[in-house]
Amino acid sequence: MATTTTSFGAGGEDRVMATAQQIVKSLNTPKEVREDMLLIFSSFDNRLSNITDLINEDSRSIGVRFNAAEKVILRWDSSSSNPDASRHSLPWEDSPDEAAEYLSAVDEILELVVDMSIRSDNEIMDRAETAIQMAMSRLEDEFRLILIRNTVPLDAERLYGSIRRVSLSFAANEGEIGEEFESFGEVDSERGCFHERGASLGDDLCVDLINADAVMELKEIADRMIRSRYEKECVQAYSNVRRDALDECLMILGVEKSSIEEVQKIEWKALDEKMKKWIRAVKITVRVLLSGEKRLCDQIFNGSDSIKEICFNETAKGCVMQLLNFGEAVAIGKRSSEKLFRILDMYDVLADALLDFEMMLTDEFVCNEAKGVLFALGDAAKGTFVEFENDVKNETSKKPMQNGEIHPLTRYVMNYVKLLVDYSETLNSLLESDEDEADGLQSEDSELETMTPFAKRLLLLISSLESNLEEKSKLYEDGALHCIFLMNNILYIVQKVKDSELRKLLGDNWVRKRSGQIRQYATSYLRSCWTKALYCLKDEGIGGSSNNASKVALKERFKSFNACFEEIYRIQTGWKVPDPQLREELRISISEKVIPAYRSFMGRFGSQLESGRHAGKYIKYTPEDLENYLLDLFEGSPLVLHHMRRKSS
Repeated sequence: MATTTTSFGAGGEDRVMATAQQIVKSLNTPKEVREDMLLIFSSFDNRLSNITDLINEDSRSIGVRFNAAEKVILRWDSSSSNPDASRHSLPWEDSPDEAAEYLSAVDEILELVVDMSIRSDNEIMDRAETAIQMAMSRLEDEFRLILIRNTVPLDAERLYGSIRRVSLSFAANEGEIGEEFESFGEVDSERGCFHERGASLGDDLCVDLINADAVMELKEIADRMIRSRYEKECVQAYSNVRRDALDECLMILGVEKSSIEEVQKIEWKALDEKMKKWIRAVKITVRVLLSGEKRLCDQIFNGSDSIKEICFNETAKGCVMQLLNFGEAVAIGKRSSEKLFRILDMYDVLADALLDFEMMLTDEFVCNEAKGVLFALGDAAKGTFVEFENDVKNETSKKPMQNGEIHPLTRYVMNYVKLLVDYSETLNSLLESDEDEADGLQSEDSELETMTPFAKRLLLLISSLESNLEEKSKLYEDGALHCIFLMNNILYIVQKVKDSELRKLLGDNWVRKRSGQIRQYATSYLRSCWTKALYCLKDEGIGGSSNNASKVALKERFKSFNACFEEIYRIQTGWKVPDPQLREELRISISEKVIPAYRSFMGRFGSQLESGRHAGKYIKYTPEDLENYLLDLFEGSPLVLHHMRRKSS
């Protein structure tokens, strides 16, 4: 076959050569095939006669490039016999120029392999694969070390400082009552404890989990490992280090790894602290740790959505499951009333976190586990509330309060339900399916129709408390003390309702009805206690008018009144009416009945005895004396009248 010769000049010859090379290269064939094709082209056109020289020159250039890149990689290899290999121990971050040189060497070899330039040379291909393996092992180690060295320790104090707290308060109360009702009472400055509710992180909180300067270095390494198809090793290295870092964060936040059995053996005080820490840890985990981890994965692996997703799921799974395991242990643990608030807090915080889990985590197993624990906590909250209702209904302490004081049960229940109001929204959703529990409520039909599920259960709960108090009042043999006890306790209930959101739930009509009951008990008290004393001041049985009444009968009446008054004074100064307004109203009611009757009786008959001997033995008190003595009633400190007669001041 004849060779065609055409003259186009030097420039045209170069263009023909370049075009031939480009055509062959675009066919993506092995090196020897390309060389054969170019040689065939040269037989058709004499302008391609020097193609062999170009092929040899190209091969030499590729060899030089490969050797140079391989030398850099071997120099950093710990297993290499190269005398320069000791430099592998130099920290990557402390030698940025050499690190950049190393990454360029990796790029060079990857480019040569991808470009098919060395595919036909088995020896070089073997060396290339070995070099890539060495480089990936080295990069994986550096990736892991950079992650470890640049992990930012969690500053728990700063995070706690950014949590806004709303504290609900209660304190221990001593009293003769079952131990399940001992933990709630009045708040006082010396002996109080606090239930933190609604704590939330500031909206602007953002924490770096890794030093920002290291993120780009990590991304550079991750890009090379992914290009070399070592993404599995890269993800494993990342998730192992960051998983350990998240575990350490949970430890700092006070959440330790514990089995369900271990959690259920913890005493309540210690468990309460752990539940409190868990609640804070969930908030911080979602808002700070997982969101930061998600952001970090996006920055380091931004070239691949699937790798970002796998990496984040693998990293976050252990941390989330550790939190969920504790939640499950609490949910299936023994139910007792003091746990309800913490369980509701755990339920609320997990319900909020679940939305974030589902947005960030694509691991269906973890999301389903979170839903299961949330359901279990809701079920535990409902069960604990029912347990509390039963405790109130069945509390049967038989020892009456000695001075008619507010019963510990009343304090406990009312402080308890006052705190529960803060969870109205949660309890309404949880109790919605259990409305049958509120059957048998005594209230206006129209009121019940407009009440929320939680309000109905509160009404039922307080009705149980009132019934229990009515039974306890029967333990008093003294009818007057029976009335004082019920007045004290019902007033306490009413005040707790009026001074809180309970009033909106139970309604003004409920408050008016209980206020009416207090007035009825006040009337019953006066009738039960003062009728005998007032009878002594009546005219019947004295025998005659004010001028000729029997002195013997008068002496007996004054003696009887004095004895009644002194007995009442001795006993009722020891009775306790804690509310100052009720205490004052009772004294005024007594004064309005007793003082005018005594003044009138003394005005009609006192002169007949005052002129005689030993008058002070019978007329011991002036009306003013009695008024002053009435001020000592219901203070809770028993007093005795020793002297014959107290001069009015």
